[in-house]
Amino acid sequence: MSDHCFTRVLTVGLLLVTLGVKAQQFGGNPPSIKWDQVNTPAARVIYPRGMDSAGRRVANVIGQINNAIKPTIGFRQKQVNVVLQNQLVTTNGYVGLAPFRSEFYLVPAQNSFSLGSLNVTDQLAIHEFRHVQQYNSTDVGLTRLLHILFGEGGQQLASGLSLPNWFFEGDAVFNETYVTEQGRGRLPYFFNGFRSLWAANKDYSWMKIRNGSYRDYTPDWYPLGYMMVAYGRDQYGSDIWRKVGHDAASYRSLIYPFQSAVKRNTGRNFTSFRNAALEKFKTQLVDDGLKQGAAKYKKNQHFIGNQEFPVYVNDSTLIYRTSSYKQRSAFVMRTGTKEERIRLADFSIDSYFTCRNGQIVYASRRPDARWGYREFNELKVIDVKSGAQKKITNRTRYFAPAFNADNSRIVAVDVPTDGQYALHILDADGKLISKVPNSEHLYYTYPKFYNEQQIVSAVRKPTGEMLLALIDIATGNIEPLTPATIAPKAFPVVQKDTIYFTGTSGIDDKLFAVSVADRKLYELEGDSLRNFIGNYQPAVSDNKISWVSFSAFGFRLHEASKATLQPREVKAPLGLPDMQVASLQHGEGVNALNKITDQPLPTSKYPKFTHPFNFHSLIPYIEDPDYLVSLMGQNILNTLQSELSFGYNRNEGYKQIGATMIYGAMFPYLFGGVQYTIDRRDLRLDQNRNPVEVNWNETRLQAGLQLPLSFVNGRNISRLNLSSSINYSITDVKQAAFRSLYPDNTYLSNSITFSNQVSKPQQLIYPHFAQNITLSFRNTINDLSARQFLVSGSFYFPGLFDTHSLVISAAHQRRDRNYSIFSNQLSFSRGYTADNLYRLYKFGVNYHFPIAYPDAGFGDLVYLLRLRGNVFYDHTHGIDQYRSGAQFKANFRSAGAELYFDTQWFNETSITFGLRYTRLLDRDIFGGSGPDRFTLILPLSIF
Repeated sequence: MSDHCFTRVLTVGLLLVTLGVKAQQFGGNPPSIKWDQVNTPAARVIYPRGMDSAGRRVANVIGQINNAIKPTIGFRQKQVNVVLQNQLVTTNGYVGLAPFRSEFYLVPAQNSFSLGSLNVTDQLAIHEFRHVQQYNSTDVGLTRLLHILFGEGGQQLASGLSLPNWFFEGDAVFNETYVTEQGRGRLPYFFNGFRSLWAANKDYSWMKIRNGSYRDYTPDWYPLGYMMVAYGRDQYGSDIWRKVGHDAASYRSLIYPFQSAVKRNTGRNFTSFRNAALEKFKTQLVDDGLKQGAAKYKKNQHFIGNQEFPVYVNDSTLIYRTSSYKQRSAFVMRTGTKEERIRLADFSIDSYFTCRNGQIVYASRRPDARWGYREFNELKVIDVKSGAQKKITNRTRYFAPAFNADNSRIVAVDVPTDGQYALHILDADGKLISKVPNSEHLYYTYPKFYNEQQIVSAVRKPTGEMLLALIDIATGNIEPLTPATIAPKAFPVVQKDTIYFTGTSGIDDKLFAVSVADRKLYELEGDSLRNFIGNYQPAVSDNKISWVSFSAFGFRLHEASKATLQPREVKAPLGLPDMQVASLQHGEGVNALNKITDQPLPTSKYPKFTHPFNFHSLIPYIEDPDYLVSLMGQNILNTLQSELSFGYNRNEGYKQIGATMIYGAMFPYLFGGVQYTIDRRDLRLDQNRNPVEVNWNETRLQAGLQLPLSFVNGRNISRLNLSSSINYSITDVKQAAFRSLYPDNTYLSNSITFSNQVSKPQQLIYPHFAQNITLSFRNTINDLSARQFLVSGSFYFPGLFDTHSLVISAAHQRRDRNYSIFSNQLSFSRGYTADNLYRLYKFGVNYHFPIAYPDAGFGDLVYLLRLRGNVFYDHTHGIDQYRSGAQFKANFRSAGAELYFDTQWFNETSITFGLRYTRLLDRDIFGGSGPDRFTLILPLSIF
């Protein structure tokens, strides 16, 4: 490979990997938040003032488990900055390079089956710090060389190309399972995706498992990675992945470095290794019963859709929530076999809702208009009969609401930013009546009114143990209904004096019932409950019971007569299984969380301007004849992004030096930049009509404001971006006779961009309804007196079928008559050579549709998920006042077709590219010949 080709690959690769870090929100926190820190050798934990206990806990967990688990991944250590975010309403975390930092989102999930019931700070510290250790230990060999040459962006590129995402996440999930009594590796829910495929005999290819599908359900890489990592540690020792990671990141083999590293350290080729790993879990998690349960679906059945959280209106009528790859989430009512939609659902974190007396209540997620790290969970009430909805709380953080018997009160879990969880009792209009005391610092999930004085809830203790309990509304006193164990419990539903719920027992999530009167616990059994992958979300009427289970075709609803159930009394559900992973019980790190002590670590203020530039990556951009190298910077709180650049143009030989910065901690962004260009040249005619080379240097200055706003109104996401800048250019021409041809210039640039859309299910190419409108105005404020105005819009509508889209676009641009210093901004008709005319009018129609879903790839390099087409017509009308001494008018019409390839590269990175055929219906006046044009459509998000 030539140096030139290598540089182009490196450039593209850096950008590809950079696209993967999308979790960060630039300028996402309001300036009112003050920050403190706990500084330890392994991690600097930065947190909002007042959250000292969370900051110290994270620092203690990281510091005290660090040495115990180093031998399994590597001993290199570099301190990481960890930022605790408390304004969001989701549970998440990440560790990223470029820059090297981590963020924790400190809201526990309601569903304890999905992530477990451990304290959220503990779980995030254990899982995410493992990623820190992974990055540190694999910064070796060629990865280290690229790190030295290109900074953390170089490390990110090399790491992303040598180590698969399943390795990072599987090893981190193993770590959380290894050092705790729980962890996702012990939760049956975690394996439901693969169990469903195995039960349905869906023998997908490795590349389909890795890259997904638009038609079929595929699990993500977390359980895949856990099974691979667990098998490796069982078979080849606790240090196997340290060796594999080191060899792969070192690029001991330049071709398929990870697969080669597996073979080098295990003696088995990668295909044999992965097949054996998956077979180990398949044999224990799938039996003939599960296969019989899946046999009722058609052999080649694709994903159908989800049916979740059923609620009985009466014995013959159910209300539940549906969603699919083609349809948006909606509340529906089913009577017999007839299904009727009540209303489309607003944006929500999950599908949970409750219904009583003809009213639905649920929590809807709403981001703050300006601050990306601030969100709210607000309560909505729907009238089942009319479908009308009203919002009853504003700027709240409520989860899992439920009505009392007569709908006069609502109980909801309040998760404030200070982490002091509570149950709130609200009236029917959403006004707070009372807060239930919570002296034991419990976390409540899915609360329900048992009576007017007591709430039943699946409760988490700070240790991670869970129990079903009655909570006294007045005092907060807890009456246990089940033993407290580390096994998750969820979805309680009240039927007279019996509480039904789902609990983990061994390798299954099962339905249980507890009698409140005598505290007897029963496991529900019967033929109607067998052969399903988990039994969740029970609903009970006088005579029937309904629930959902997981399948390869979605969460599916089941129903049975209560008379067919055989309750079997049990003392407690079985404990959590190790899934026959012996290595979970060996080594210094086993249950290390239980050994953590809360040491009084010192805290201090974290100044917001600490390391303001924090340059982390040197990124080359190559597009001949332009060559550019940029030094990228970003501070840890992600409020200041900076770039220093040096460029060279091979044609003219000029050099450019530039600096740009954007500051996002204030309500509007502040941005500015300076660019100095040396040795520009041009050919001009002197007074004797002889060609003369003119040389000059340029200085360009820019400063401005930008205000990005986001509005979520139920089922619509709207964004408004306001931008205004002043731009000043100074031209230093060396030849005095030509200085008047290159005047200095000052102009204003103002723009407004508005977009609005409804949610887009997976298979839709574009949302069924969306709008994108841009207004731009640029004008000089000096003697040049030049102006340019542009308005453009695209409007999206449903096509003839669910997955088709009709897109109509229109634009108009006008500029000053006598002077044009502004480049053309209007999207010209496809196929033509564009010119910046005095007046431009544009109209376009596009019809997008899927063609095929190949679900096939090659060599773990490229995978084709979807082939889709677009037929289009463009019509641009141009007018110019001073062309050939008279007014000039012309049409530029074209029609054609586009073929798009939606692909995944290296089993991880999504890229769409395409081919375009354009037939010109008018003459291309400004360049080109012939009416037929073929174009390669490259992804703008990458190049």
